[in-house]
Amino acid sequence: MREVTMAYGRHGMRVRLDAAWQVEVIRKPAMPVLADPLAALEASLDAPVGAPSLAQLAAMAQRVCIVICDITRPVPNGLILPVLVRRLRAAGVKPEAITILIATGLHRPNEGAEMAAVVGDEAVLRTVRVVNHFARRDAEHVTLGTTTRGTPVRLDRRLMEADLRIVIGLVEPHFMAGYSGGRKLLAPGVAHAETITNLHHARLLENPSATNTVLEGNPLHDELLQVANLAQPVYAVNTMLDEERRMAAVNFGALLPGHAAAVACMRPYAERKMNRAYGVVLTSSAGHPLDLTYYQTVKGMVSALGALRPGGKLFIVSECAEGMGSAEFREAQRMFVREGPERFLSHLQQLPSAPVDAWQTEMLLKALRQGEVHLCSAGLPEADWPDTGVKRVKNLEQELAAAVAAAGDNALAVIPEGPYVIPVE
Repeated sequence: MREVTMAYGRHGMRVRLDAAWQVEVIRKPAMPVLADPLAALEASLDAPVGAPSLAQLAAMAQRVCIVICDITRPVPNGLILPVLVRRLRAAGVKPEAITILIATGLHRPNEGAEMAAVVGDEAVLRTVRVVNHFARRDAEHVTLGTTTRGTPVRLDRRLMEADLRIVIGLVEPHFMAGYSGGRKLLAPGVAHAETITNLHHARLLENPSATNTVLEGNPLHDELLQVANLAQPVYAVNTMLDEERRMAAVNFGALLPGHAAAVACMRPYAERKMNRAYGVVLTSSAGHPLDLTYYQTVKGMVSALGALRPGGKLFIVSECAEGMGSAEFREAQRMFVREGPERFLSHLQQLPSAPVDAWQTEMLLKALRQGEVHLCSAGLPEADWPDTGVKRVKNLEQELAAAVAAAGDNALAVIPEGPYVIPVE
């Protein structure tokens, strides 16, 4: 037997594999982890990509808004925020003039201990204002215009009324927008619900280019660029992490060129060339915090499809400690299970905008069109399983063995880090 550790919850899941199998483990190559992340961050603030230094920007600002990711992203805010706040104060910005805005999109707010975990530094929490974005509160947004496809662009007022706007993000593959981070902190991050539901319509998501690692020709990425241009000027701290969640690279600069530079840095590690497809693939939802819900687990399913041959079996491990996700997602899942994939997708395509969180069910259909999906989860409540629309795994090692035997080639692909690593042709 050989053993592989899959990202699962906070502590991982060990899975034993038959030594006779031909196993391809798909993971990032070793990344050049920063020996001194703090020094690298400080240097990036002094030598930005396509922008003045932070000190120069802060000297001209009276109000600052810093946008950070919500609990679903493992961004090292505890390292970054103290440096930004210290430098802003040194430049003369008063603490009460600094707002940290949590980019929840249409997710739930991060309060209490969760807010403290997201910010990552108690002194920052005590010093400046930290607030959640609420996408459904009309008065908390300003209208900036529309995209060429007609998407109304409305962003959080606290961001747009600031003199200096900074976003902090993690640059990783994204199963709709190509790569996460940068412009995604604006939309869906701090966008109004109307903007978010238009950006997630089937007319965009059913385009084959609205997928992992693709930026050129990706209609969602194009929409996000238009949103970003309407919100300018915006600056960004872009972080890149290795498989152990250590900082491998960081940059600071103008929103779009800084993000482009970060994507170019990340591509050689996050995109893994495949020489063949497999009848059986084992993947994960990247562990905590991404595998807190079944909603987020869908990312892991879609991200592994480059390794799965048509008609194959995809096994995914995901803790789902918080269950399904939102009530809206649960309702979308129930409709899909009740009506079937064709009627469900037809319904979405006929609507003027996407129902909240139904886009995740739409993405699940992409995985189900390619093969069988099997979920191994200890955290999902018994009552939720009928709503998943996938097959339940009760004994992972036994069911994997049966699937490999049935595939007939004694071969298995394993993606321990799930959606952070993308198999590509």
